Amino acid sequence: MVDQTEPPVQDFPHAISQRPSLLQRLPVVWLVPLIALLVGGWLAIKAIRDQGPTITISFESAAGLEAGKTKLKYKELDIGMVKSVTLAADRSHVIVKAEMSPSVADLMLEDTRFWVVRPRIANGGISGLDTVLSGAYIGMDVGDSAQHRQDFVGLEAPPMVTAHQAGRLFRLKASDLGSLSYGTPVYFRRIEVGELVAYELDRDGSGITAKVFIHAPYDKYVTRETHFWHASGLDVSMDATGVRLRTQSLASVVLGGIAFSTQDDTIGKEPAAAETSFVLAESREDAFRPDDSVFDEYDMVFNETVRGLKPGAEVDFRGIAIGEVVSLGMSYERDKRSLTVPVRIRIYPDRMRSLNIEQKVGDTPAGRRKLLDDFIAAGLRAQLRTGNLLTGQLYVALDFFPKAARQAVDWARVPPVLPTTNGDLHELQATLASIAGKLDRIPFEQISADLHQSLQSLDKALKDADALIAKLDGEVAPEIKATLASARQTLNTTEQTMANQSPMQQELQGSLREVSRAAQSVRELTDYLQRHPEALLRGKTEEK
Repeated sequence: MVDQTEPPVQDFPHAISQRPSLLQRLPVVWLVPLIALLVGGWLAIKAIRDQGPTITISFESAAGLEAGKTKLKYKELDIGMVKSVTLAADRSHVIVKAEMSPSVADLMLEDTRFWVVRPRIANGGISGLDTVLSGAYIGMDVGDSAQHRQDFVGLEAPPMVTAHQAGRLFRLKASDLGSLSYGTPVYFRRIEVGELVAYELDRDGSGITAKVFIHAPYDKYVTRETHFWHASGLDVSMDATGVRLRTQSLASVVLGGIAFSTQDDTIGKEPAAAETSFVLAESREDAFRPDDSVFDEYDMVFNETVRGLKPGAEVDFRGIAIGEVVSLGMSYERDKRSLTVPVRIRIYPDRMRSLNIEQKVGDTPAGRRKLLDDFIAAGLRAQLRTGNLLTGQLYVALDFFPKAARQAVDWARVPPVLPTTNGDLHELQATLASIAGKLDRIPFEQISADLHQSLQSLDKALKDADALIAKLDGEVAPEIKATLASARQTLNTTEQTMANQSPMQQELQGSLREVSRAAQSVRELTDYLQRHPEALLRGKTEEK
């Protein structure tokens, strides 16, 4: 039997047709440009990723700016480079395009500021000297805004205060700028503690508003009660007390300055908030002048000269300045045919509060009138007095004159008239006039004639005396000389006679001894007769 089965069919591999890949089809020589293209793309992407922002800054002038050379710096660190400097379309300014470092991309904020650093001379001193050799650069100050921007308007002058600087900014209101400028120093107790950083004219043109920055820790001394004033140049004041000269420093004399201070009773209070407004006074006296918003006006009539009295002169009450002179005038009284000088003054009640310690009557107009009536009834009068003999300046003094005639104030008249009395100068002039009148009554001509006659008589007497002396010298003097010689000879003889060893002296001594013995005998006889009186009749008896 024949096996008719077919042998098993073996599986053979089949060829599969495939197209070659692009890399397989490209020649090997093309791999090099492809790799270079990939590397260049990667480098381009990296360069774009590492590139910082490009900003534009507008300035009034391109002085000191050069494309490709001028750098931008922040805290003396290079952060960018100027790429181009072009003129604006309206030709009013220049536009600077700068490429910034990527590390400062987050510093391009809404209030970031730019300025050109170059040598400058200002009141605050000389700045930018380091750019003389290195060239100008653009400085930057970072703000606090959360908004980013790419276009900026550059500052024409460096800012006086940079961001995050310790201290506070305050506003000063003044009528005019005076000698102040950017960088004007601010003094506290003659220590420079800040500077003026900005100023602008008020919208209504009535004054200016200046901004001063006080550095820490001195800003804590500025309180709500602090007073600011001009300290520019020499502060010379002349009043009844004399001439006074003040200055903060030699620099303030030349460049000007601002000073502030606080009264002793307000030191230690809470510091004022930033941007607080203060009034910039013209002088220290004006700054510390009391609040004189409330005042009473009065008139005073003087019948004497007011030379030396000017508006602004003090009204003094026993050493306390309670007011000032407002104006002076002249009035003619036709009935009396006399000229008087009315003087208007202002009295500030706040300065007289010490007079109302027991009676709280000075807080109202009626109370002040009552108080003034009581004072006038007690002899209160206004008087002109000399405040300074050197300047001749006068002031109005209110004082009590108990012997003054009683007067009353007419409160119906506006303003009321206060009674006055003659001043010391008027009394002095009256005394001098009286002395001059008495001197006029002295007959100086008659006295002069009598004196002249007396002098002639005296002259004649002197001449006679001279003649007499001449005669005595010629005639009497020789005789007197001979007499004196004889007298001298007599004295010499007498001296020889009275000498101790002279015969006359010895005889005189013997005579004196005899006289002594005789006296002794007489004394013995007298004693004997006292004992024996009968001896005068009987004689001497012999003694047993």
